[in-house]
Amino acid sequence: MASLSFSIKTIFGDSEFLSKAVELLIYVAIATVIVIVLLFIEKRIISKHLLKKKSIKTRYAENLARVIIIGIAAIWVLTSAEATANFGKVLFQGTAILGAVVGLAAQPVIGDLFAGLMLSIHKPFEMGDRVELDNGVSGVIIDITARHVVVRTIDTVDAIIPNGKVNSCIIKNMSHNTKVRSVHFRFNVAYGTDIQLAMNAIRKAVEESEYTLPAWKGKSEYGPVYFIEYADSSLVMATTVYYDPSHPTEIMKSDVNTRVNAAFAEAGIEIPFNYVNVVMKQDDRVD
Repeated sequence: MASLSFSIKTIFGDSEFLSKAVELLIYVAIATVIVIVLLFIEKRIISKHLLKKKSIKTRYAENLARVIIIGIAAIWVLTSAEATANFGKVLFQGTAILGAVVGLAAQPVIGDLFAGLMLSIHKPFEMGDRVELDNGVSGVIIDITARHVVVRTIDTVDAIIPNGKVNSCIIKNMSHNTKVRSVHFRFNVAYGTDIQLAMNAIRKAVEESEYTLPAWKGKSEYGPVYFIEYADSSLVMATTVYYDPSHPTEIMKSDVNTRVNAAFAEAGIEIPFNYVNVVMKQDDRVD
């Protein structure tokens, strides 16, 4: 690229600052064009044809490749343009300075990069899985970048969480190693209720929902309904409901809960609520 510097100096004469500025702009323009072309190739050829399956591994690889392409282009500009050559050489060839920069400024970034790599290799979840994290975030995995996992929560609000935090979380995955999702339901009925009647009402409501699937243990049947607990003011029934990932969880839950509520009302099953007995004592002492 020495000829480029010589040509620019020939055009602008002795104006060293102007010639260096123009040279830097030319390098930036060249790098920008190269990056755009490479990203276009990556998107059209690699992503579209070679990586048709949008798994967490391929999605992370796509985003990481883009970061690497842009990073290499930036380094090339810094080390090639005369205006930034000295700075670039000192920064990228000086081991001590580079180590300090990496150690102090880039440590969280590098940590998230490696955490994203671990997530893509071990795959605790896949694209489209519904998860609950131990930090309270619950939703559907819609993307993983070089630094973040994107979880779409209720009302399409996106939670953007660093890969390092997700990698250290306890993850409850409702879709792990299966093509369907599942949600655990609990229903409370009053003491004295006919247990079999309540279980049948719940089972019928689940089976009649247009959003549920017969996928219990991979079989062509719906999940069983269990009587699992004596609570303070109620008997607790529970079942696991399976559904297609294309249906929003909130819509499926609303439909099932509405149907169960109607089934309980039709069968005369009482849904209990907490109440408190207050006992008033009269003071019979005589002054």
